[in-house]
Amino acid sequence: MEAIDYLVAGYVTRDLTPTGYNVGGTAAYSGRIADMLGCRTAVITSTAPKEPGLEALPDTIQLYSTPSEKTSTYENIYTPQGRRQVVHAAANKIMAADYPSDWPEPTILHLGPIGNEVDVNFAHRFPNSVIGLTPQGWMRRWGEDGHVYLEDWPDAEQILPLATAVILSVEDLLDDSMLHRYKALSKLLVLTSGYDGCTVFKDEDVYHIPAPQVKEVEPTGAGDIFATAFLVKYQQTNGDYREAGHFANIVASQSVTHVGLDAKIINIRKHLQEIGEL
Repeated sequence: MEAIDYLVAGYVTRDLTPTGYNVGGTAAYSGRIADMLGCRTAVITSTAPKEPGLEALPDTIQLYSTPSEKTSTYENIYTPQGRRQVVHAAANKIMAADYPSDWPEPTILHLGPIGNEVDVNFAHRFPNSVIGLTPQGWMRRWGEDGHVYLEDWPDAEQILPLATAVILSVEDLLDDSMLHRYKALSKLLVLTSGYDGCTVFKDEDVYHIPAPQVKEVEPTGAGDIFATAFLVKYQQTNGDYREAGHFANIVASQSVTHVGLDAKIINIRKHLQEIGEL
């Protein structure tokens, strides 16, 4: 492989819905968006052999999947109080040592765990990359019933300072003190708030960016899509986090208006072409 513009490490999942299974996971959503934005994209994940969900990734995406007995299977339940998640199966962890020896260092490295599966040593392995973290998956735990709950991430003090940008949802905050701690540890922190947009924290700059108002149909994957759009635009603009935030809001807002990864990609591409961003 000559070059990797965007590498995402994380699960490609089966998402259980009332109508059957959809492909999901940060690796799928972020990989597809990076590919659509013109990046030479690679995904490292873990699934069962011959997992049908991997077919959702086009041939333009380089893929490496470590074999697992099961593919991670999640159920997202949306309520007025927020999203609840249930884990029905979990694949193997994704280790930095699994990185293919013939793959080069990526320009952008996105560590996107959803179930504590991504080895934090990836952040040490690629010091020259733009490193983006969506760390909520490192906070997730679940009991025998599969219901997901959040715990403090013990590696935060070690890993957050290594990241170029940390992107986190307000729903993933355990309390206000966690936000203050993560701001202090991060070079750049982006806090997303759904239809309220996002807030960027950079040194003493606190910059709120409202989101375009759209009719929300299905929000799954919006956070991953936001993160990828932000990281790509951030790298393209040599670190203009304000422009990156505006662009990511546009892309994520278009994603929630359609159901399913394919439909989201088609709609986002169409909208970006209409506004001259693609």
